[in-house]
Amino acid sequence: MSIRTERVASLLQQELGAILQKELPRSGPIITVVDVKVTVDLSIARIYVSIIGTLKEQSAAMAALQDKTKSIRKILSSRIRHHFRRIPELEFHEDHLYERANRIEQLLNDVRKGSIEND
Repeated sequence: MSIRTERVASLLQQELGAILQKELPRSGPIITVVDVKVTVDLSIARIYVSIIGTLKEQSAAMAALQDKTKSIRKILSSRIRHHFRRIPELEFHEDHLYERANRIEQLLNDVRKGSIEND
């Protein structure tokens, strides 16, 4: 990734995080922008989000993000228009790293408990 694409990705991550925090309803699950990857030509931004909630809430939140992509892009455009000639197309992807980390932590705790009980 070039310095330019890294800067663009960083700016998009910061602005999208603020947009998701302020513009979307707060009654749903917690949505965090984990990472943003931008294509070399800056035409597409792949946004990786972590959604904390039940499976039903997670799938509803992803569907809402997909449905609101155009409006989110419009809000983003009004905030950072002076940085770009053209705002990249947004693609939202769910990042399951948080869930995997929790599962690993749970397994490690189970192993520790098992080894303590066996002593």
